Amino acid sequence: MRTARFALLILLLLPLLGACGYNQIQSNEEAVISAWADVEATYQRRADLIPNLVETVKAYAAHEKETLENVTNARAAVGKVQLSPADLSNPQQLEQFAAVQQQMSGALSRLLLVAERYPDLKASQNFRDLQHQLEGTENRINVARQRFNKAVQIFNTSIRTFPNNLTNKYLLQLERKEPFKADAAAATGPKVQF
Repeated sequence: MRTARFALLILLLLPLLGACGYNQIQSNEEAVISAWADVEATYQRRADLIPNLVETVKAYAAHEKETLENVTNARAAVGKVQLSPADLSNPQQLEQFAAVQQQMSGALSRLLLVAERYPDLKASQNFRDLQHQLEGTENRINVARQRFNKAVQIFNTSIRTFPNNLTNKYLLQLERKEPFKADAAAATGPKVQF
């Protein structure tokens, strides 16, 4: 009789175990890690395109050495800063990663300004192709950041809402993930002067 009661109690509690959110939290964390991998992949694509862009520009703008060196140095700095999925809860690590990527964006902007000064360079089909690839990559980076932030928001919500918060508190003990934030300078719009 006692064994039957215990078996009945287990049968009644099984549906509650499915609703504790354990699997959902795990799934949400994997989505965050996957979304971060997409962010890294888009940055890597940009880093891979840069040597081709620099070599194309070099042929036309040899005397703009400083700009080209800045792009090369920025690319090297990007390669030095690595962010693992374990670091996604660390706001300082994420800020450092974003700062290096912002430095790269600034160097690329200056490089594109150099290209504006040289009509022959702008007319080069190779340069135009690379410029379009770079523009597409910047768009992909933006989309990947947005998807990452959405995955972070879903994950953070899943570990903070009932009953998942109890599962996280007593079983998983996972920390909130940090979303990708805009650079402080992004709050002020760029000045366009003619």
